[in-house]
Amino acid sequence: MSNTTTPNTKKKQLDWTLLLRVLAQARPYKLTFAIATILAIVLAPLSIVSPYLIQETIDNYILIFNPEGLNRMLMLLLAVLFLNGALRYAFIYSTSWLGQAVIQDLRVRIFKHITSLRLKYFDKTAIGTSTTRTINDIETINTVFSQGVITIIADILSIFAVLGIMFYTSWQLTLICITTFPFLVLSTYIFKEKVKVAYQKVRTQISKMNAFLQERITGMRIVQIFNAEEKELKTFQSINNDYTKANLDSILYYAIFFPVIEILSAISLGLLVWWGAKGVIEGEVTLGALIAFPIYLNMLFRPMRMLADKFNTLQMGLVASERVFNVLDNTEQIENEGGLKPEKLKGSIEFKDVHFAYNPGEPVLKGLNFKVKPYETLAIVGSTGSGKSTIVNILNRFYETESGAILVDNENIKNYELAAYRQRLAMVLQDVFLFSGSVHDNITLRDESISRAQVIEAAKMIGADEFIQKLPGTYDYEVMERGATLSMGQRQLISFVRALVFNPDILILDEATSSIDPETEGVIQHAIKKLITKRTSIIIAHRLSTIKHANQIMVLDKGQIMEIGTHEELLQNENGHYKELYEMQFLTKVEG
Repeated sequence: MSNTTTPNTKKKQLDWTLLLRVLAQARPYKLTFAIATILAIVLAPLSIVSPYLIQETIDNYILIFNPEGLNRMLMLLLAVLFLNGALRYAFIYSTSWLGQAVIQDLRVRIFKHITSLRLKYFDKTAIGTSTTRTINDIETINTVFSQGVITIIADILSIFAVLGIMFYTSWQLTLICITTFPFLVLSTYIFKEKVKVAYQKVRTQISKMNAFLQERITGMRIVQIFNAEEKELKTFQSINNDYTKANLDSILYYAIFFPVIEILSAISLGLLVWWGAKGVIEGEVTLGALIAFPIYLNMLFRPMRMLADKFNTLQMGLVASERVFNVLDNTEQIENEGGLKPEKLKGSIEFKDVHFAYNPGEPVLKGLNFKVKPYETLAIVGSTGSGKSTIVNILNRFYETESGAILVDNENIKNYELAAYRQRLAMVLQDVFLFSGSVHDNITLRDESISRAQVIEAAKMIGADEFIQKLPGTYDYEVMERGATLSMGQRQLISFVRALVFNPDILILDEATSSIDPETEGVIQHAIKKLITKRTSIIIAHRLSTIKHANQIMVLDKGQIMEIGTHEELLQNENGHYKELYEMQFLTKVEG
């Protein structure tokens, strides 16, 4: 028996813990939260004043023909109505404002947190899922404040206040009116449970849809190249059908629940009229009470009808908040406990018995040992999957090593403050990513400390200024998402200017020339020579002809160093991997 009850108890405790954690997000806005709570408490008794005044007016002023008293009661009734309206406006506005303020802070927190996570998180999590957490789920948390806790408290207080005045006015009439309450409670409970399940399905399906759309729209070029539009459309239709079905299920439950509540309300009203009319005739119930009771009844059924929906809204807000907190609680952050903040690095690099694996039991780097002196260039070559890009990933601290140490200027890279360390490194990738915005913004990444003159000077040095000047608007030319309106060579040149303008001490080029056409290659090679001057460089390349100038060339195979030396030294090794690779490329070029 204990085994079956424990999980439920634990889940209930978890929900309360989660609710308290959500409410704790409003701590910076304690005053607004307090005002909203006070208004909820005040509005409960105030809402019943109007029908009570109507009852008193009929019984004590209209029936006995007291015009002077009637005028006073009407003025009082109008004052109460205006006060009630003003306070309700303040209540709705304060709860909505509170919700918006909380989710505004949460958006900033989660975006900041996501940008601090290791790349391992992004390797496992679809972009659409992260987008859903940052936008849809956080927006749903807003309902915990605007339509959730405080409004539920207000409705519950209102129900008790209405029941109290009804019993005070006529306990017999009240008992007759609430005979349908057991059916109301039962139908409300069933509705709440059914809609909760439907809502959970809706949240799951919208997350799937966002992830699917993000990936397909980003990869639309591949979809069209391989003529996969129809296949992807069928997949999307399946996801869309599941999402629509989840929404229709919730609509179905609403379509059943509200008519049931209306029927129960009509039955209560019918019983009220039947018993009340009889009570008026027999003198047991006043006419004012009989007229006021339908208003009380409406005020009783309205919050009861909405409570189930609000509980589900609250539940969905908690489900969304749990997903958001799961991201915030993700500990896959890069450790940043170092205190060294160098203004400049000499640029020496040393790997000491470095081991690394993306997945446990699948080693990628197996005890690497090598050194790069300041201002030297190390070229890394090897087959796909040999660990070339992994070396620069762990050097940048995108991932953490399993064992061994990486030293920069004879200091473990973990001893450097992360932002200060990365500020001294720059990386140019094969797949250049450009953001929507101007060429200038893509070069500076909106770093206001970099002037336009510095950008132009760097572009001229690299050889990119010539093509930029030909663009409409030159440096203010609006680059489309991912640089779709620019050629591969132009995007690559912009990335070189970006690297140079940040003036790094260590430069990494990861396959930066592999996708460049022969006409652009000359410009790119000139750019590379300018970039590596007076700085330590690591170049990963497939084209061996582009790395002859390197001080050292390291040949990797399955995470191990097979050879290391200069271009000439490695060619002298008759049975070496480098000589074999070079001859293969040379022969292919000659035959071509």
